[in-house]
Amino acid sequence: MENKLNVSVILPINSSKVKNFVEFFNSCILSIIKQSTPIDELVIVHSDEESLKEVVQNFDYSGLTVNLVENTGDVDFSSQVNLGVENAKNEWISLLEFDDEYASIWFKNVKRYMESYPKVSGFLPLVLDVDEKGVFAGFTNEATFAANMNSEIGYLTNEVLLNYQNFQTSGVVLKKSVFKDFGGFKKSMKLTFVYEFLLRLTYNSARIMTIPRLGYKHVNMRESSLFWSYKNGNNILTDNEVKFWIDTAKKEYFFTNDRDIKYEETNS
Repeated sequence: MENKLNVSVILPINSSKVKNFVEFFNSCILSIIKQSTPIDELVIVHSDEESLKEVVQNFDYSGLTVNLVENTGDVDFSSQVNLGVENAKNEWISLLEFDDEYASIWFKNVKRYMESYPKVSGFLPLVLDVDEKGVFAGFTNEATFAANMNSEIGYLTNEVLLNYQNFQTSGVVLKKSVFKDFGGFKKSMKLTFVYEFLLRLTYNSARIMTIPRLGYKHVNMRESSLFWSYKNGNNILTDNEVKFWIDTAKKEYFFTNDRDIKYEETNS
């Protein structure tokens, strides 16, 4: 087994009351344990829900160095991640969702790319999207390899993002200093906090590269996921609502501070 990669994986969880939670969580943790290049630290940010605390405190992490951070404040995904980054001990961080998995060679590939591209601040995986039953739904982050969209193959640019929104930070390996210096995730952005964050990074000239290897499996539109919860379980977003949040992201990425923004039907 190779030497550890000095990266802290941030894993936010706000509730265990999700269908198949333990099954998802077990697969998620196993994907870290099975890495051919092990990581240095796992930071689990969890709410004060008693059933969740019992799961994370008693789980068998098989030798992983685990930092359990109880969050008694806001438990939205953005706030959870921001708190996890604050508590991470390493300069490099990675973001993992409890229902997702890393490919077993993801951090091995990241280590090689870190050594070959020392000026790069963040590495995105090619993401395999599946539905709740594990059925293939598509790929994400592959647009960085389209020559007609990006003159610098493999790099994410502000220009590409302004024309194409389908990018994910799930599985990203990013410098903690870059995440913090440019403001972290904005909780006010609701549905497009990832998109706005990437716009902000590239606007500030952060070098973000997609590694041309499948590195992450993402469960898309799971019941009780962000999108599902946002629409109170009916899983429907109007065209006006989607347009509002995309347009808002394009207006807000110039600001590092999180300003008060909310969607109202009057905006449609």
